[in-house]
Amino acid sequence: MWSIIREFIIYAIFLALLFVIAFLNGTQNSFYQTDHLQKYFLNTRQTDCDYIQILTIDDYWNWLNNSFVDNLRAQEWYNDDQPINLNGYINDKTNRMIGWATMRQLRSKSQLCSDQRIISTCINDYSLFNEEKDSFQPGWVINQTSIEEEDYSSSILKAFTYQSSKELDTYAYVGDHGTYSADGYVYEFRGRLSDIKSNLSKLHQLRWIDANTRAVIIQFTLYNPNVALFTSVTFLLEFLSASGIYPSARFEPLNFYVFTSLTQLICTIIYICFIIYFLIIEIKLLSKLQLKYFYEFWSLIQVGIISCSITSIIIYIWRFKEFSRLSSLFLETNGYVYVNLQMIAYVDDVLTSLLGFCCFFWNN
Repeated sequence: MWSIIREFIIYAIFLALLFVIAFLNGTQNSFYQTDHLQKYFLNTRQTDCDYIQILTIDDYWNWLNNSFVDNLRAQEWYNDDQPINLNGYINDKTNRMIGWATMRQLRSKSQLCSDQRIISTCINDYSLFNEEKDSFQPGWVINQTSIEEEDYSSSILKAFTYQSSKELDTYAYVGDHGTYSADGYVYEFRGRLSDIKSNLSKLHQLRWIDANTRAVIIQFTLYNPNVALFTSVTFLLEFLSASGIYPSARFEPLNFYVFTSLTQLICTIIYICFIIYFLIIEIKLLSKLQLKYFYEFWSLIQVGIISCSITSIIIYIWRFKEFSRLSSLFLETNGYVYVNLQMIAYVDDVLTSLLGFCCFFWNN
């Protein structure tokens, strides 16, 4: 009888610890940060610059020029005072941009239509097999000697040059209508605000986004020092061969601090002790039952929970190391270096899934 009560108490304590750790993995500030940035960048209250309502290429350029770009730099206060000591901050004057924003385009190759009696050339949906990988001169022109490079800035020329993921420090991105490679043609939002607007106007004139465009991805990283939150921001515009344009956006706040409170530290230490305890029990059962151990459903669940817990601990350690690396990089460059948190955001999603798996099955 006592052994049953003891086992019940042990499992109850472990479940409580698991819930506490899962709850503390997210913060209320993450919700507020996401909510603020969605309202700030998506601009849903202004109907002519609403990102969600983009239907055409011209709508997208309009949003870029009249909403997005203006928000990238801290500008004058409401009383016309200059934004002193806010160099590198976006216009909400709360979040600092780490490095700069990038706009990456993925394109599909033109090919002969299956029925050429009406139109000879068609452009299919994007895939890794029909992705355009050639470099061009401005205007998507190949080998036109009349175009002189000095007529265009290096940013414009670079926007028509195909670059690999290794050069860009980017990763493949999964959208609502396709999976897009980490390569592409990139424009960097660097320099003065007037120069950025001038470059965007030039890209618009040169039809940087055209019929061959299948995805435009804007990515950048923000840091809110008030709540110590990094945020990975991604805007994706998908172009389907059926003439549809589908905008989407992701704001993923990331807390790199492994332990945000003494409570979380104590709970984590006790949790690790429990994992070691359960691991020893399962090893003993495995040695006793051998192959029969894997025939029992709850034995597999126990193995899954222990594996997920150990993986979660490894992710916590890896995340702390990444935070140390980013902190050192920030100190060395004063924040003026491109940082892509896309992979860290993916790993953070995995951590959330692992904790969810443990909570669900242990609660059952």
